Amino acid sequence: MIELRTYVFIDSLQPQLAEYLGTVSQGFLPVPGDACLWIEVAPGMAVHRLTDIALKATRVHLGQQVVERAFGSMVIHHRDQSDVMDAGRAVLNALDTTEGARKTCRIAWKETIRSITPDHAVLINRQDRRGSMILPGQSMFFLETEPAGYVVYAANEAEKASNVTLIDVRAVGAFGRLTLAGREADIDAAGKAAVAAIHNLSRV
Repeated sequence: MIELRTYVFIDSLQPQLAEYLGTVSQGFLPVPGDACLWIEVAPGMAVHRLTDIALKATRVHLGQQVVERAFGSMVIHHRDQSDVMDAGRAVLNALDTTEGARKTCRIAWKETIRSITPDHAVLINRQDRRGSMILPGQSMFFLETEPAGYVVYAANEAEKASNVTLIDVRAVGAFGRLTLAGREADIDAAGKAAVAAIHNLSRV
């Protein structure tokens, strides 16, 4: 039995998120404006067959595939939204399920820290970070989701809503983690958009 954990469509990748995905993807790299679909299933090995189905269904490109024992995830993208949506439907048909059967997303943690100290900023920047650097004095927003893949949608909606800097996005494993930085008002707006995005997904 294959469990659909994450199924989330992104209509247009925002510039920072698209470039971030390019630093962590091992497949065909997305560009800003591409439509994107993130799928996560359990057990992990099942993602190979679903990837094969998606790639043969339309013209989508495979940006990333992560296969763990418990979970497997795939990211497909294309400039044409209809190609991405049709590939997703092919995967759902193969699973004999619907988008609504995906696991409900929950927020495991969220927090805003004001005026980050220099020591804290240096430590964050020295961690295994693929995004931009955080600067001392900026505010910082953290979000943790379960399942992990939904954090990518939250990151995209936050970038749409506000002028913030994308520090890190971890969208594989048991939990997804997002780190944003910027001016206090911008971080407040971005955090609100990210949380709203997760709540909207949970209502589908």
